[in-house]
Amino acid sequence: MDPNLHVKQAVNHLERVLDYAPMVAEDGEAQVHLTTEDWHVVSDALFKMDTPEDALPDAIQDYELVDGRDTIRLVTEDYVIDVDIVAA
Repeated sequence: MDPNLHVKQAVNHLERVLDYAPMVAEDGEAQVHLTTEDWHVVSDALFKMDTPEDALPDAIQDYELVDGRDTIRLVTEDYVIDVDIVAA
Protein backbone atom coordinates (compact mmCIF):
# COMPACT_ATOMS: atom_id res chain seq x y z
CA MET A 1 0.00 0.00 0.00
CA ASP A 2 1.43 3.35 -1.04
CA PRO A 3 1.20 6.02 1.67
CA ASN A 4 -0.96 8.98 0.76
CA LEU A 5 0.45 12.40 -0.07
CA HIS A 6 0.11 13.68 3.50
CA VAL A 7 2.26 10.83 4.82
CA LYS A 8 4.77 11.29 2.01
CA GLN A 9 5.10 14.97 2.93
CA ALA A 10 5.55 14.04 6.60
CA VAL A 11 8.26 11.53 5.74
CA ASN A 12 10.03 14.17 3.66
CA HIS A 13 9.95 16.60 6.63
CA LEU A 14 11.17 13.86 8.98
CA GLU A 15 14.07 13.03 6.68
CA ARG A 16 15.06 16.71 6.62
CA VAL A 17 14.88 16.83 10.43
CA LEU A 18 17.06 13.71 10.68
CA ASP A 19 19.60 15.20 8.24
CA TYR A 20 19.73 18.52 10.08
CA ALA A 21 19.81 17.26 13.68
CA PRO A 22 23.49 16.19 13.70
CA MET A 23 24.50 19.73 12.71
CA VAL A 24 22.83 21.27 15.78
CA ALA A 25 23.17 18.41 18.28
CA GLU A 26 24.94 18.84 21.59
CA ASP A 27 25.57 15.85 23.85
CA GLY A 28 23.22 13.67 21.81
CA GLU A 29 20.29 16.09 21.92
CA ALA A 30 19.03 18.34 19.13
CA GLN A 31 16.29 20.89 18.77
CA VAL A 32 14.87 21.42 15.28
CA HIS A 33 12.11 23.79 14.21
CA LEU A 34 9.49 23.39 11.51
CA THR A 35 6.89 25.80 10.23
CA THR A 36 3.48 25.47 11.83
CA GLU A 37 2.08 23.78 8.73
CA ASP A 38 4.98 21.32 8.40
CA TRP A 39 4.88 20.48 12.13
CA HIS A 40 1.17 19.66 11.88
CA VAL A 41 1.74 17.49 8.80
CA VAL A 42 4.31 15.47 10.77
CA SER A 43 2.11 15.37 13.89
CA ASP A 44 -0.89 14.17 11.91
CA ALA A 45 1.09 11.39 10.26
CA LEU A 46 2.62 10.21 13.53
CA PHE A 47 -0.31 10.56 15.90
CA LYS A 48 -3.63 10.97 14.06
CA MET A 49 -3.31 8.77 10.99
CA ASP A 50 -2.68 5.07 11.10
CA THR A 51 0.68 5.49 9.42
CA PRO A 52 2.47 2.14 9.23
CA GLU A 53 5.84 2.06 11.00
CA ASP A 54 7.54 0.86 7.83
CA ALA A 55 6.50 4.08 6.07
CA LEU A 56 8.62 6.14 8.50
CA PRO A 57 12.37 6.65 8.16
CA ASP A 58 14.27 3.64 9.51
CA ALA A 59 16.41 5.80 11.79
CA ILE A 60 13.43 6.67 14.00
CA GLN A 61 13.31 4.18 16.85
CA ASP A 62 10.60 5.90 18.89
CA TYR A 63 8.54 9.08 18.98
CA GLU A 64 6.17 10.85 21.34
CA LEU A 65 4.55 14.19 22.10
CA VAL A 66 6.10 16.07 25.03
CA ASP A 67 5.93 19.53 26.63
CA GLY A 68 2.16 19.63 26.76
CA ARG A 69 1.91 18.08 23.31
CA ASP A 70 3.74 21.02 21.70
CA THR A 71 6.95 19.15 20.89
CA ILE A 72 7.47 16.00 18.85
CA ARG A 73 10.33 14.00 20.32
CA LEU A 74 12.11 11.62 17.96
CA VAL A 75 14.53 9.02 19.25
CA THR A 76 17.25 7.63 17.01
CA GLU A 77 20.27 5.51 17.79
CA ASP A 78 22.44 8.61 18.19
CA TYR A 79 20.10 11.47 19.08
CA VAL A 80 17.03 12.61 20.95
CA ILE A 81 15.51 15.24 18.66
CA ASP A 82 12.86 17.69 19.81
CA VAL A 83 10.86 19.13 16.93
CA ASP A 84 9.11 22.41 17.71
CA ILE A 85 7.18 25.02 15.76
CA VAL A 86 9.37 27.94 14.73
CA ALA A 87 8.49 31.13 16.58
CA ALA A 88 6.73 33.66 14.38
